[in-house]
Amino acid sequence: MTREIPANAQNRYEVTLRDLPLCCPMPGMSLWNSHPRVYLPIAETGQEKCPYCGAVYVLVREAGNAAA
Repeated sequence: MTREIPANAQNRYEVTLRDLPLCCPMPGMSLWNSHPRVYLPIAETGQEKCPYCGAVYVLVREAGNAAA
């Protein structure tokens, strides 16, 4: 059984290209006490802030991945 991450539990999340398209809350987060899902265009900017909860998402490089 996969353990869910509490939604909006942190103020900053690091994500990779594997997490795209990025939405908040992310898949795997508990949704019962969260806001509506919103998609964030992080591939264009490298960093996005959720307009609902204020969580900041930062796109980070994976080892061997020059595209990020």
